[in-house]
Amino acid sequence: MYKILTINPGSTSTKIAVFHDEEQVFKKNIKHSAEEIAKYDRISDQKPFRTEVILNELKLAGIDIKEMDCIVGRGGLMHPLTSGVYEVNESMIRDLTSGAYGEHASNLGGLIASDIAREMGVKAYIADPVVVDEMDEVARYSGHPLFPRISIFHALNQKIIARQLAKDLGRKYEDMNIIAIHLGGGISVSAHKKGRVVDTNNALNGDGPFTPERSGALPAGFLVKACFSGKYTEKEIGQMLKGKGGFVAYLGTNDALEVENTVKAGNKEWEKVYRAMAYQVAKEVGGLAASAMSMDVDAIFLTGGMAYDKTFCGLVKEHVEKIAPVYVYPGEDEMKALALNGLMVLNRETDVKVYE
Repeated sequence: MYKILTINPGSTSTKIAVFHDEEQVFKKNIKHSAEEIAKYDRISDQKPFRTEVILNELKLAGIDIKEMDCIVGRGGLMHPLTSGVYEVNESMIRDLTSGAYGEHASNLGGLIASDIAREMGVKAYIADPVVVDEMDEVARYSGHPLFPRISIFHALNQKIIARQLAKDLGRKYEDMNIIAIHLGGGISVSAHKKGRVVDTNNALNGDGPFTPERSGALPAGFLVKACFSGKYTEKEIGQMLKGKGGFVAYLGTNDALEVENTVKAGNKEWEKVYRAMAYQVAKEVGGLAASAMSMDVDAIFLTGGMAYDKTFCGLVKEHVEKIAPVYVYPGEDEMKALALNGLMVLNRETDVKVYE
């Protein structure tokens, strides 16, 4: 039996979990106050503070850190990578520490994992960060060279669910064509073609369906006019794309459960927006099926927090079920996904990649 520690830092929290093989035996969501975080100028400066908190929580739980066989941290913002498990090395530590590719709390995942693993004499890894990029060259064209399409999606959850789906169907992920739909605060719809995500929408801002708090792809002409109208700052425009778009812009809330319940209660105006989001998700699926897959699709799956909403999933399914069978894997268990990637390494079921 292998013992694995997983670490997933967020902006105001750090999630940790311990697994014995695939079984989760401990989980803790450590909250950090705004005052604690505000002490640090840069994300990487938080590393000693968060590491100490993690070690204290494990000690209080009676968990001997020296018994761990490996540590897997959430991958942060780095240069584009192919999917897989990467050992944390000096090149990765340099980029995560400097914030060369962006400042985000997830950068701390590999840094903290490396520090703890070094003391224990074991390996530290990251797996399938959001910068996983396996896109076909043709998918990178947007219509203007100043605005290339880039790969930012829910790689960790999509990859692990795609593999689970293939296993459930008695097949290999690398032999299947799958369209994955992650439904959360951000929505990513991706074409998994024989083990590679050959096309996906930028789930962070400005691409794909609108979401509970993001606008997705907007009519460019209207967006340009808004930018130069003098009514909005650059920050405000950015918030329209991410944070104050989607449900927030139309309905004043980013709570998908509130929207679901209000629609079920009979609010027709809210239902129009709800249906429109399902329509846009299905539209993205159809586009990928025709372009990236040439209509050769083995399966479609929905995952993420909103996949618990059976009505919404049903609306999407109505549009796309003629393309391929539709499966639902609600929720996103990032901690287990990290642990399973670590377990594959320990069981020698996957090769460890090198970050250069």
